Amino acid sequence: MTALSTPKVSVCILTKNPGYIFREVIQSVLMQNTNFEYEVVVVDSGSTDGTIDYIEKIVDPRLKLLIIKPTDFGHGKTRNWAIENSSGEFAVMITHDAKPLNNFWLENLISPFETDPDIAGVFGRHVAYEDASVFTKRDLQLHFDGFKSNKVVALDDSERYATDEGYKQFLHYFSDNNAALRRSVWLLYPYPEVDFAEDQLWAKLIIEKGYKKAYADDAVVYHSHNYSLVQTFKRSYDESRALRRLFNYNICPRLLNIGYQTLRCSHRDIKYYRELNNGCNLLKKIEIITFHFLKQTGFYIGSNYPDNKFLFRLISLDNSLKRK
Repeated sequence: MTALSTPKVSVCILTKNPGYIFREVIQSVLMQNTNFEYEVVVVDSGSTDGTIDYIEKIVDPRLKLLIIKPTDFGHGKTRNWAIENSSGEFAVMITHDAKPLNNFWLENLISPFETDPDIAGVFGRHVAYEDASVFTKRDLQLHFDGFKSNKVVALDDSERYATDEGYKQFLHYFSDNNAALRRSVWLLYPYPEVDFAEDQLWAKLIIEKGYKKAYADDAVVYHSHNYSLVQTFKRSYDESRALRRLFNYNICPRLLNIGYQTLRCSHRDIKYYRELNNGCNLLKKIEIITFHFLKQTGFYIGSNYPDNKFLFRLISLDNSLKRK
């Protein structure tokens, strides 16, 4: 392609020490088959793993690299800055470890916008990388299968929205690991400048303002994490803390919930693992039980002590990654 004047779509990727996977991500993004022109804006916030050198060696007029200080990074803030420095009618957001499944990912992610001018945002499916656990693969599939029957949604029941937490969560679920925003709506309602769940807060805002949200089941990226047990605890803390502070959801209100959910989820997963592998040895059972205990403990602490600064500094995975 020649240099772009007015690309229809801007793909924005935030990077910081993504490792080798980013090379596959950026090459896949640049190889998309589309009926429109697009640019790629990469914002790096302090990579020291060769990512910047790699990007600078790519010869492609569609690609633009912007560099900020690590201390200037914020999940909402930096995404807004990336969009400000792009020019497309639609801004696509993916993370540096979200690799498009095929060369039609971008076309499929944008196509729902063409069906309804009231659609403000579109999000796509995630599938797990091959090295992910069988539980992660299962959970991602089940999660996104839940959106297939109702791909375009709007706030059409205010009474239910006020009282039904599950309905509210369904309406504002949005993942900018793989999503697109209509620029004209973003100009009115940019990302909230928060350090977690900026995508769901944005979706909640546009839904409450009367816009629609769409799900593109055929716009698929590989995206999953192989967290250690300790990282699982920390990540669960971050997730539940954000949900309590930003939405007032308490996903583990009592100590008894830790025990109940640990037993329930462990029983489910041991059974599932046994069916897949014709058995489940003692060490695997202990690993599964420990995983769920740490996950639920993280949920409990984050939900019930969301404003404790000491616990935040001690536990938060997101905070520790920002300091690196």
